[in-house]
Amino acid sequence: MNWTAMKTNHINPWLSLVLLLPLALPANATVQLEGKAQLSAVSRESGKSWLDHGWSNLRFDSNSDSVQLSRLWLDGRIELADSWSAHISGQYVPDPTVSFGLTEAYLQYKPLSASGYQFAAKVGGFYPAMSLENPQFGWSSPYNYSFSAINAWLGEEVRTFGSELSITRLGKRFRSAHDISAHVGFFKGNDPAGTMLAWRGFAVHDRQSMFNERVAFPPVRSLQQPQLRWQANEVEPFSEVDGKWGYYTGVHWDYQKRQQLRVYWYDNHGDSSAINYRTGQYAWDTKFLSVAWLYKFDAQTRVIAQWLDGNTAMGKNRGVDNDLSSYFVLVSHQFGAHRVSARAEHFNVKDRDGWVFDPNQSAGRALTLSYRFNWHKQWQGGVEWLYQHSEVDNRAAVNLPQAVSETQWRVVLEYQFDWLHF
Repeated sequence: MNWTAMKTNHINPWLSLVLLLPLALPANATVQLEGKAQLSAVSRESGKSWLDHGWSNLRFDSNSDSVQLSRLWLDGRIELADSWSAHISGQYVPDPTVSFGLTEAYLQYKPLSASGYQFAAKVGGFYPAMSLENPQFGWSSPYNYSFSAINAWLGEEVRTFGSELSITRLGKRFRSAHDISAHVGFFKGNDPAGTMLAWRGFAVHDRQSMFNERVAFPPVRSLQQPQLRWQANEVEPFSEVDGKWGYYTGVHWDYQKRQQLRVYWYDNHGDSSAINYRTGQYAWDTKFLSVAWLYKFDAQTRVIAQWLDGNTAMGKNRGVDNDLSSYFVLVSHQFGAHRVSARAEHFNVKDRDGWVFDPNQSAGRALTLSYRFNWHKQWQGGVEWLYQHSEVDNRAAVNLPQAVSETQWRVVLEYQFDWLHF
């Protein structure tokens, strides 16, 4: 681990605020802290990862340590009063350099109610609850170590910086087996969402972006053309460019905790002609539909599927205009302390614009197999095999093959801890 590589601008200012938060807590506050440290041994591909301005769609590459602390994440919940709580998630990652930062930080209002309807509100920075693959703290998954292409992209470029209101109809209060909730969110600061899909395409990995982070992508030749000369070769996914509010709406359905369905429509309402010349970030007009479904055959076996379909565009007259689509099916079986999971997926970005010098077409498929074993309440080990095949048109401009197949073996050791303070 190269601690000397740590840059001071990677220490998020939000993190300093969080560290000072305990000093301002009321005396009767309840603080619960969960954390997990993940050590990974990786059999790497030789290509440089996109995280370091490379062309590989894998997170780990030849510049990665063979064995490394691949992620350390902390999740805090503070009960401030009967109806108010604060939620904070932060992480350490070593790539491309040692970085600390927040992935979520928000206040939640959830009053107790004797009626069959439950209201809730959030304000801050958080994930829209689109995913059924990532239900654990720190927006992590109990199935595979690498997220699907859909949820890897959500972890890269989608976050709510604003507020969400929800209302839930509790089925048991109406002698029904169905719980239904409606969600609506309003946000700013998610204008560049779509950048990674245009110039790298979808990728399968577990690297979440942090507040105020700049994320690299491959050095595509089209950015040297006059039409795209103001675009940086990095994306600030959570920056505000056009001053406009985006929104999303969602519906959750739960049947006896055996089936769950989540349907979301997201629209960042971006002005595709707006650009911040100082940071090199455009506002992308990004909208998509996400449908996620979970079915439990029994207490041990389940299937999860998700489909995402939409469009993203940037530049004057929508010079870059892409349709995006991806789906996956995941099957997982747990027996005792053991869990095996398999996920198959497909993804593509379709170039719809007339800028021949900037090909954005990409497509791919992936297969992920994993085994995890809990030998102690706090210790878990596992192994994952990941295969990705991607066809990205803009690789041809730098004399690279457009179609690339990559495989990755990963052995993981995790330690989980929790702390409760009254």
